[in-house]
Amino acid sequence: MKAVKRLLLAILVIYLLPTFAAAGWWALQDRPARWSEANWGSAGILPRPDADEDAAIYVFSAATGGLKGSVASHAWIVTKEKGANAYMRYDKVGWGNPIRRNHRPADAFWYSNRPQQVVAITGRQAELLIPKVESAISAYPYAEPGGYTIWPGPNSNTFVAFVLRSVPELGAVLPPHAVGRDYLPDGEFFHIDDDWRDVHVTLRGLIGLSAGLRSGFEVHFLGLVAGLDLARPGIKIPAFGRIGV
Repeated sequence: MKAVKRLLLAILVIYLLPTFAAAGWWALQDRPARWSEANWGSAGILPRPDADEDAAIYVFSAATGGLKGSVASHAWIVTKEKGANAYMRYDKVGWGNPIRRNHRPADAFWYSNRPQQVVAITGRQAELLIPKVESAISAYPYAEPGGYTIWPGPNSNTFVAFVLRSVPELGAVLPPHAVGRDYLPDGEFFHIDDDWRDVHVTLRGLIGLSAGLRSGFEVHFLGLVAGLDLARPGIKIPAFGRIGV
């Protein structure tokens, strides 16, 4: 009985209190009442695509809309071929054809929330990785209409996390508030990244853990993530994200 109480206390302190605190802070902010009132324009983060010849790959994440924005974010992928004069943006959404191409500017606000850049790769490395990224996007198993579930997944973050796991050379994981990133396709319980540097164990994205050079050490509970970032020292706090170097 003491062990159960300690476990419940740990869940309360580690997962629920930060979530409630984030929701309370979020509710006090001035937010768009509906999607039509939100800012979906460019945040001015990326240079003009024709500013240089280099290929590029970017991954962005931004808080989503409504109260769920206090604990959850939306991620997407941006690529630019060498010499191209336009970016290509890939999102997974919950309406129509799930995998959208260029339905927003590459670095757009999401529900008026400024995106954070998860990873940026340019030059020769990006040139070599773009075909792998596009292959992973094509291989995503939930790309048909109806292949979206807001929680626990598969959702927009499941899509981007799938690409990141499939192309580990990108060297990134989504932030802790990217709810749905830990949902493994086809009910998979155990996954080792192709380069063997990260391992993931999950029960339908609800309870699990990740460990390795990119993930550090994470424990997942109902889509919330707590853990340590070892490569770039920091802590991962549910709802708040990563805090550290």
